[in-house]
Amino acid sequence: EVTGRRSRRGSDGKFARKNSSRNGGGGAGTAGGGDVSPRQQQGQGDANDGKGKGKGALTNTSTATTTAAAAADHNQPQQQHQQQIVPASSNNNGSNNNSDNLLRGGNWHGNSDLAELEAEHHEITKVKNISKIIMGRYTVEAWYYSPFPHPYNQLDSLYICEYCLKYMRKPKFYLKHCSGECPHRCPPGNEIYRENNISVYELDGKDHRVYCQNLCLLAKLFLDHKTLYYDVDPFYFYVITEVDEEGAHIVGYFSKEKVSAEEYNLACILTFPQYQKCGYGKFIISLSYELSKREGKPGSPEKPLSDLGKISYRSYWTHVFLTLFVEQKGDENIQIKDISLMTGIKTEDIISTLQSLNMIRFWKGQHVVFVMQDFLKKYMSEQKRKKKKLRLCDGKYLSWVPHAERKKGGAGSGGVGAGGSD
Repeated sequence: EVTGRRSRRGSDGKFARKNSSRNGGGGAGTAGGGDVSPRQQQGQGDANDGKGKGKGALTNTSTATTTAAAAADHNQPQQQHQQQIVPASSNNNGSNNNSDNLLRGGNWHGNSDLAELEAEHHEITKVKNISKIIMGRYTVEAWYYSPFPHPYNQLDSLYICEYCLKYMRKPKFYLKHCSGECPHRCPPGNEIYRENNISVYELDGKDHRVYCQNLCLLAKLFLDHKTLYYDVDPFYFYVITEVDEEGAHIVGYFSKEKVSAEEYNLACILTFPQYQKCGYGKFIISLSYELSKREGKPGSPEKPLSDLGKISYRSYWTHVFLTLFVEQKGDENIQIKDISLMTGIKTEDIISTLQSLNMIRFWKGQHVVFVMQDFLKKYMSEQKRKKKKLRLCDGKYLSWVPHAERKKGGAGSGGVGAGGSD
C-alpha cells in the first residue's frame, strides 16, 4: 500500500506500501520472507567496520463500460489481515477445540510464545529508535522506527554517507570517511536520466545488494507503515539525485518489481524530507510512467493506495489527462485504450480519475468522455499563474532500454560497499 505521513511534514511524493500483494512479498521496495534478525543484520552492518463548461467535445469510449466496473471493484480497499489471538475455550468438558490459539488472518497456527513475540515486536517498533541523522550538509529528524542492526539501533545521531549510504555511529569516523575514504560521488548503477542538475540512476537489487538494503533502512526512518525486508534481489531501484560540483546528492527513490503479475510499475516511493516541497514527488511518478511507456505496457502503482497516495496520484493523472485533452483536436476520436498507450496509465486509473472529474457520461447507449472546454481553459490558466511549474520527467532526456529488449550479457558491477562503522 502506498501511504504517507499524515502531518504537517506530509509532502509531495512521500508514501510507501504497507504490505505487498506478492505471496510472502516484502514492502516498500524490498521483498522476502521476513525481517532479518539483528544478528544477520549485524553481519551486513559491520562488514566494513572502521572504514569509510461551453461546447463539450465527445470522445468515444466503447471500452469504458466493462472497465468502469472493473475499476470500481479495483478501488475497493483490500481487507488487511489482523492477527488476533482467540482465547482458549472456558468450558471444561475436555473436548478439543481447534480454534484454540489460532492466529486469525494468516495461514498458520501459533502458540502463546509466538503471540508474545508478536506483541513484543509491536511494542518495540511503536517508538522511533534513532532521533536524527546527519547526511551531507543536512541534519534531519527521524520520524519512525527502523531496524538498523545493533549497535546502530539506539542512537541520538546516526551519520550516513550520502554517496554510498554507509552508516556510522561516531562523527570522527564519519568525517574521516567523507573527507577521503569514500571514493564514490554518485550512486552505483547506470545513469539513465540527466536534465540540468537532475540525474537518475538505475540499480539492480541483485547487483547492488548492500547499497539497496541500506537505502531501505534509511527510507524506513521516514515511512510509517512499511514492511522492510532484506531480499532486494527481485527489485530495480531508481535513485534521483541533484548534481553539483561536489557530486550527486540523493533526493529520493522509487522501487519497482522486476516481474509483476499485477503490472505494477512502482512499489515504493520516497522523497527525503530535506528535498520535499520541491516537486520531486511528481517527477518520480512521471518517471515511473515514462518507463512504462518505453516498455509498451501501461502500469499502475501498487494497490491499494492510501488516502494521501490517492491524492498525489490523482493530481498527477488529472494533469496528464487535461493536458492531453487541451492538445486534442475536436474531430479526433480517442478511446480509453489509446489514452492508456499514450500515457502509460492503466485503463482503470484513467476511468476512476475521469469519473472523479465528472467526465464520464452515458450518451446514445454508450459511455463517452465529455470534455468541457471552459473547464480545460480554466485549469490551464491556473497552471500558468502558478509560480512553481510542475517538475515532470522529460522523455527526451531518458536514456533507457526495457530489460526485455536488452541482449543477454554479463552481470552488472558489484554494489557499493556499505554497512556500518563505528
